[in-house]
Amino acid sequence: MIDLRSDTLTKPDDEMLKTIMTAALGDSGRLDENSRGGDPTVNELEDYAAELLGKEAAAFLCSGTMGNSVALLTWLKPGDRALIDRENHTYRTEQFVFERRFGQVVPVFYETDHKGLPLLESVKSKLETENVKLLQLENTHNAHGGLCIPIELHRKLYEAACEHKVKVHLDGARLFNAAVALNIPVSEIARYTDSVMFCVSKGIGAPFGSLVCGEKTFIDELRNTQKRLGGGMRQAGIMAAPALYAMKNLTERLKEDHMHARKTADGLKGLRYVHPQETIETNIVMLKVMGMDAGEYCQRLKESGVFAGEVTDNRIRLVFYRGITDKDVEDTVSIIRALDESLCEIK
Repeated sequence: MIDLRSDTLTKPDDEMLKTIMTAALGDSGRLDENSRGGDPTVNELEDYAAELLGKEAAAFLCSGTMGNSVALLTWLKPGDRALIDRENHTYRTEQFVFERRFGQVVPVFYETDHKGLPLLESVKSKLETENVKLLQLENTHNAHGGLCIPIELHRKLYEAACEHKVKVHLDGARLFNAAVALNIPVSEIARYTDSVMFCVSKGIGAPFGSLVCGEKTFIDELRNTQKRLGGGMRQAGIMAAPALYAMKNLTERLKEDHMHARKTADGLKGLRYVHPQETIETNIVMLKVMGMDAGEYCQRLKESGVFAGEVTDNRIRLVFYRGITDKDVEDTVSIIRALDESLCEIK
């Protein structure tokens, strides 16, 4: 079975697993007078992440959902308004901060163009009229097929928010994919944010965790939010060690995943029952399903040997990651093309 549901399926290799056995450990949840935990490996990871992104501090958390949630709940209080697009992962899938029984943050939506990029004029208009406290962006954008926000647009969005004293939080779950695709350092993207979350458990292949980076005063407060939500950890160095290994060794290889995604999309052009997205920028390929429900198509595809993710009733997602080989790509294209032919014969 070729499993392309998500890059969270990446498994650690032997070198990464070895780091767990030698990691220095301590009580990460027991903070000192400087708001630092007692696990030296977690502290090393946080310091490395902050320096890499050009921020003052970082906090290690169990997931991207918790990272985004504690960031927004640190910036905002119940009833505050956050400017976001409707397809943003934090609003569409995670939801926690926007639910009435939990975060009680009020969403305000800006418009996007045909590709899914934020429309600058729409953002400016909402900043001027909607009394928002925070602007949230997503880069790469999951629901729009791994779309990257160009750095110049990122800068303009940040400057517009700053004019209105509005904070900018970035859901950068696949931040390293964006940096590789845009051919810039991650710090250049993070420069145009007040806080940024990124996952180590997706494309770069660590088995666990995410980080939030920002100013030290913000991160100190975020740690308290994290603890109140049950996110405190103890000997978390066993999880921080593979994350540190991944960040130091496995970011440049993301180019291979992007290449696999492009080869797959190119190989699926001209089919009747699935149409790949027009432009592939990173490691995600969205397929529009024609003539049947996406769930039914995914089931047929699974029976043929490819596991894909259903996104909506007419879209499925293929995600490429370390462990997916050139042969897997070739076989995936062959299987989908053969399925298309068999469906044409049935119809």
